[in-house]
Amino acid sequence: MKAKKFSFKSRLASFRFAMNGLWSLLKYEHNSRIHLAVAITAIILGMMLKLNSYEWSIIIILIGIVFITELLNSALESLADVTNPDLNELIKKAKDYSAAAVLVSAIISVVIGMIIFIPRILNLIFTLPVIK
Repeated sequence: MKAKKFSFKSRLASFRFAMNGLWSLLKYEHNSRIHLAVAITAIILGMMLKLNSYEWSIIIILIGIVFITELLNSALESLADVTNPDLNELIKKAKDYSAAAVLVSAIISVVIGMIIFIPRILNLIFTLPVIK
C-alpha cells in the first residue's frame, strides 16, 4: 500500500472526524453527559478555589482518563453490537470489562477530587470571618 502524501486538508478532515466522535459520544451516551457535568463542576470549583498548577494537572488528566475510557467503552460496545447483535457470553464479558474500566476511572477521579477539593473547602469554611 502506497503512503498518502501529507496535506493540511486531510489533517483537518481527520480532526473533524474526531470532533464528530466526541459530539456523537455526548449525543448518544447518557453517561458521557454526566461525566461532562462533573468535569465542568470540577473546573468551576477549581477556579473558585484557585487550584495550583499541580492540582490542575491532576484534575485535567483525570477528566481526560474518564473521557478516554468512556470513548473506548462506547467504541467497543458499538463494534461488538455490529459484529454480533445476538447475545454472546464473550462479547458480554468484553462489554462488562470495558464498562468496569469507565467505572474504575470515575471512582478514582472522585476519590482524588475529594483529596484535592475537600481540604480547600474546609479551609475556606473554617477561615471565613463570622458576621455579627
